[in-house]
Amino acid sequence: MAVVSPRKRIFGWMMFDWASQPYATLLLTFIFGPYFAAIVAENLMAGGLGEEAADARAQSLWSLGQTVAGLIVAFSAPFLGAIADASGRRMPWIWLFSGLYVLGAAALWWTYPDASTAPLMLVAFGIGFIGLEFTTIFTNALLPDLGARDEVGAISGSGFALGYAGGVISLLLMLLLFVEQASGTTLIGIAPLFGLDPAAREGTRFVGPFTAIWFVVFMAFFFAWVREEPRPADQRTTVGAALIGLKQTLFSLKARRSLFAYLGSSLMYRDALNGLYGFGGVYATLVLDWSITQIGVFGIVGAITAALVSWVGGKADRAFGPKPVILTCILVLIAVCAIIVGMTREAIFGVPLAPGSTLPDTIFYICGAVIGGAGGALQAASRSMMVRHADPDRPTEAFGLYALSGKATAFLAPGLIGLATYFTGSARLGVSPLILLFLIGLILLVWVNPLGESE
Repeated sequence: MAVVSPRKRIFGWMMFDWASQPYATLLLTFIFGPYFAAIVAENLMAGGLGEEAADARAQSLWSLGQTVAGLIVAFSAPFLGAIADASGRRMPWIWLFSGLYVLGAAALWWTYPDASTAPLMLVAFGIGFIGLEFTTIFTNALLPDLGARDEVGAISGSGFALGYAGGVISLLLMLLLFVEQASGTTLIGIAPLFGLDPAAREGTRFVGPFTAIWFVVFMAFFFAWVREEPRPADQRTTVGAALIGLKQTLFSLKARRSLFAYLGSSLMYRDALNGLYGFGGVYATLVLDWSITQIGVFGIVGAITAALVSWVGGKADRAFGPKPVILTCILVLIAVCAIIVGMTREAIFGVPLAPGSTLPDTIFYICGAVIGGAGGALQAASRSMMVRHADPDRPTEAFGLYALSGKATAFLAPGLIGLATYFTGSARLGVSPLILLFLIGLILLVWVNPLGESE
């Protein structure tokens, strides 16, 4: 087998971010999520439900799908991580869950405009989402082996920057070549490629197969260049021993104040960030009445700033450590949430706007840029901070716990949004619980040691 240079191995590892980002950019946030919410709401209104109630019901259904998928990830991740560490192998798991990613994404082609397949497609989205999350866990566990401790933050930030660049390009391709506007043509005035039927929304529905194909093509670089050093046989353990070790780790958390506080903090702020990602496009659809094309442009703006700020954040992480980066990003995102909750098409924080004012659109575009930048840097710094708290001998278990902290309450943000939306009857006010989650995460960071822990 040919020897792979360290530089190529790092680039191969970063290509996972490039390959997988379209699931979040195209499916979760900017194209499939808003499309799904729109067709469900239209179907409910055709059945006699009022517009605001239909919007709220559609948002609640979308939140339910993410909640269930998140719970499955949360309570499986630590166990799978412990098992992988016991065997000393992570690549077979990456292959397995990459398959789920591809199958789930490709199946979204059958999300028909009449919403007749909506429940089944919500399941398909969840399968792909589970594949994405588990593949991320095992690829993250390879990060500590890619460089020295003070280099990990820059590698993580560059990975996220590359991923968001991939998100921008994939989103541009979808908008320019496939997603149909009301006129039946794409953003550049052509019919969707491959003879896709605009009347059946085939250009928009192609986002599922497109995401699957993108992943297959670019993960080839990951599998070609990323090498995993086999663990010596005398260092491997049985599955039973691994699970016992996981149990001991979980019970030891209360004595490891910094790690415990960090897991609790990231549990809250990452859940809130995922809520912003998952409902940003839905909010634009239901509150501002944006088209899929407008939401796509919004996504491009956010992804560009995410790529730039993730790279800058990686440099800041290397200079100052991940904790100051995390603190700054959370404060910025709290301010953005407050603006979103306080804004409607008619008023901003109760101040009336002139009829037909485009100020809400401009503000939301700016919010999208800020969410992209702060969110990208926050995720990169969070991954770097976890490396500082991970046992070098059991990194997959550590990132399994990290996934647990990010997903154990994955139902929380979608669930709270769903409840707030249901009781207020407003898709806009439904986003308000995210502010509370960010604040709790910010407070818990007080007990996090910026240098991490040593075993």
